[in-house]
Amino acid sequence: MRHSHQPTPEPSGFPFSAIVGQDRLRLALILCAVHPAIGGVLVRGEKGTAKSTVVRALTALLPEVEAAGERRRARLVELPVGATEDRVVGSIDLEKVLRDGERAFQPGLLADAHQGVLYVDEVNLLHDHLVDVLLDAAAMGRVHVERDGVSHSHPARFVLVGTMNPEEGELRPQLLDRFGLAVDVAASREVDVRMQVVRRRLDYERDPDGFAARYAEADADLARRIAAARAAVEAVELSDTELRRIASVCASFDVEGMRADLVLARTATAHAAWRGADAVTEEDVRIAAELTLPHRRRRDPFDEPGLDPEQLDDAMDQADADARAHEDPEPDPDGPGPGGPGGETPDQAPDAPKNTSSEQDSSEPGARPGGERAAGAPGPQFRARLLEIPGVGDGAPGRRSRARSSRGRAVRATTGRGNGVHLVSTLFAAAEHQVDRGRVGGPMILAPSDVRGAVREGREGNLVLFVVDASGSMAARDRLSAVTGAVVSLLRDAYQRRDKVAVITVRGTAAELVLPPTASVDVAVRRLRSMRTGGRTPLAEGFLRARDVVLRERVRDPRRRPLVVSLTDGRATGGPDAVSRARRAAHLLAETGAGSIVVDCETGMVRLGLAAELARALHGGHVRLAELSAQQVAGVVRAAA
Repeated sequence: MRHSHQPTPEPSGFPFSAIVGQDRLRLALILCAVHPAIGGVLVRGEKGTAKSTVVRALTALLPEVEAAGERRRARLVELPVGATEDRVVGSIDLEKVLRDGERAFQPGLLADAHQGVLYVDEVNLLHDHLVDVLLDAAAMGRVHVERDGVSHSHPARFVLVGTMNPEEGELRPQLLDRFGLAVDVAASREVDVRMQVVRRRLDYERDPDGFAARYAEADADLARRIAAARAAVEAVELSDTELRRIASVCASFDVEGMRADLVLARTATAHAAWRGADAVTEEDVRIAAELTLPHRRRRDPFDEPGLDPEQLDDAMDQADADARAHEDPEPDPDGPGPGGPGGETPDQAPDAPKNTSSEQDSSEPGARPGGERAAGAPGPQFRARLLEIPGVGDGAPGRRSRARSSRGRAVRATTGRGNGVHLVSTLFAAAEHQVDRGRVGGPMILAPSDVRGAVREGREGNLVLFVVDASGSMAARDRLSAVTGAVVSLLRDAYQRRDKVAVITVRGTAAELVLPPTASVDVAVRRLRSMRTGGRTPLAEGFLRARDVVLRERVRDPRRRPLVVSLTDGRATGGPDAVSRARRAAHLLAETGAGSIVVDCETGMVRLGLAAELARALHGGHVRLAELSAQQVAGVVRAAA
């Protein structure tokens, strides 16, 4: 007797209405579902906080979509971190080209996500240019492709959700601003809430279908509300009073550009539609501001994320006062005003510069009135010149040194295996044999031997290891302030170039690894600002510790090339023959092949040049602290062969 095997049905997903807590995250996702033009949600938080569970549950609530003449449920499309640009936006259909001689476009993941959800886990680890592509599509609702002789455009309206763990590295501020909303999530510290989370999860795992059935009515109600709000959002009125409130709040937080104002307006409108209201109110603006502004305050990678509630209260109060002032009858422009006709005072003519708060607060970080610097505060920061390791590596995607890449630009063709097909070289190779293959007309005749692979090159992130001399010879307030200012500038550069960083301090009798290699450089800044100083200068121990870190990380992450940046005056002390020991340790570090640069912190009329000697021992570059700027540092790093 033959038995038929029926496929096992997929278990029901975890219901959206069964999720405990995470109210702000759920609201942000709902608002983006109501008005996808908001531009997506960035979810920041530690692992194990139900980020992916909430996103999958939302997808089940979205309205059905029309596709290929039939209705289907909205899709959740997951974009892997290692995806190529071709896979994301689509590319030429090479099979059709080779088989039929016709140019055709093969859509990518963005087309699959149309009218659904595009979910990018660990978006902070995705290559920057791919993040730009996603955010452009989310904002415009379309994908435009101009490449390989193909011009194509198709709709791509989706809810974009990116999740990230800040400890694994941050997004650059320029990319943070492109996300419409941002939410920080964390596990509750309340025992009752944690118990409820675990109980519901265990109940779901025991009987997924039965658990989902208990929340089916609540989920269906949410789905109806989302569909109704989506249909009504275009009709919601945004009055001039509330628009002025939005502009005033954004101006109060000094956000750059106009994107924040637009997103805040869309979010407030979506929230009004979600409430079932026909007009935006002050409360809609406030809630929208709480979701729209926190991540846009981070102009600098080391600014603290989040939004101060008191600052938002003040901004809303100021916006309310501004709105009331503009509701009053406007004065006669020809009548007397403060200061006479036109309302101008003698000290504030139309072309006279105003004394704004930003001008009053333009002193250097850490400075006090009168120019006195707070003890231990970093000196002025600057834009550091690119320090890159020569040669071509194979490291993780970044923005520092040249590297072979599966996603970079094609630099040449190869007859071996490449990253994708180098189409032009393939066609040229085939063209030489068309007569011999008997081609008279029609499609080109190709053979497997014609195919050429593409060798691609991009940029990689490196391990930037700072060795900071915090000894007594460096501990003078002004000099240490300048050194820490320089390190903060270099750390900012490392942040923007997607590097991992580590910090070793040298003082007393030992070298301390105050920060193991990490992609979270804001932690590095906090550690650096709290470092202790004074004592002797065991530079040999510092270089040996750096060597250990380089070798250990080479086992963990063999493709990430190291760059050691040492900030010291070179005056090694502590133990017999300290200077010679430091040189020998530098030679041992150089033998690892790590790139190196010594930032010479020596000052005064008499200079011993010890830091320059250490740079030679390290087979690396040498630059004075005062010269460490974008305009003057160039070509100072040389990697050992």
